[in-house]
Amino acid sequence: MNTDTTILLVGHGSRNPAGNAQIEHFAEQWRARQPNWRIVICFIEHAEVLLDEGLDRAADTAQRVIALPFILNAAGHVKMELPAAIERARKRHPHVRFECARHLGMGPAVLSVLKAQLAAQMAQLDHPDPKTTGVVLLGRGSSDAGANGELAKMARWMFEDSDHELVDLAFTSITWPRLETVVQRQVRLGMTQVCVLPVYLFTGVLMDRIQAQVARLRHQYPQLSIALGTHFGFDEGIFALVDQRVRDLGGDQGLLECDGCKYRRAAEAEHLHDHSHTHLPASHGHMHAHAHANHA
Repeated sequence: MNTDTTILLVGHGSRNPAGNAQIEHFAEQWRARQPNWRIVICFIEHAEVLLDEGLDRAADTAQRVIALPFILNAAGHVKMELPAAIERARKRHPHVRFECARHLGMGPAVLSVLKAQLAAQMAQLDHPDPKTTGVVLLGRGSSDAGANGELAKMARWMFEDSDHELVDLAFTSITWPRLETVVQRQVRLGMTQVCVLPVYLFTGVLMDRIQAQVARLRHQYPQLSIALGTHFGFDEGIFALVDQRVRDLGGDQGLLECDGCKYRRAAEAEHLHDHSHTHLPASHGHMHAHAHANHA
């Protein structure tokens, strides 16, 4: 990595300060693993340093900035907000080359992490029989069908690569089905144990909600053994994945699917609006999109 390059790790941001602190800690560990890389951090929402300021800080001491979306699924944040922020940064810093690595995505690396999570949960059960143990991949949820479909792909891959009779998906917010509905279905289909796999990098408000949901389900189904996993952002596989995302940048100049896309630009007028209330200190406004529009 050239000394004139800065890597900007872009976290989602959480209302729970512990979630943002964990991403900061991840960045510290990543710097220790890659001492020759200059790594800084910003967030999309619910933090002090948001996208515009993060890009400016990264550009202050660099000729090249690589933005890396530290996000599992590409919904509106990755498809629209980040490319729009990079376009603004290019205008503010015309002599700096801005590139964007691909988000983490749902691929073989994340599947390996989830399989390790499942193995650990199965070891917690008294009768770890995959034929009677249902699996639920539990994601954040999005209004972007493509992002939700990525979790469905993981569920299918997990099913094909295991002996479990049922591998379902559920969502914590935005979309359906919810965890309670899926567990009810699995009980009706004869499952006596359930492994819940949260597909989350770090803790946050939704992880707290998941723990409360599982507590209610254990009370509702006392005959059912429920094993609950946790976030996995510090897994070795995630460090290897962010390394790979940076190294993957080559002659394509790091374009995301929606970086420079005319369809994204047309959608911005409807979906991008001021959301400066997510910035904790009072400062200039930042752009944030609620809607996670599909990208053709």
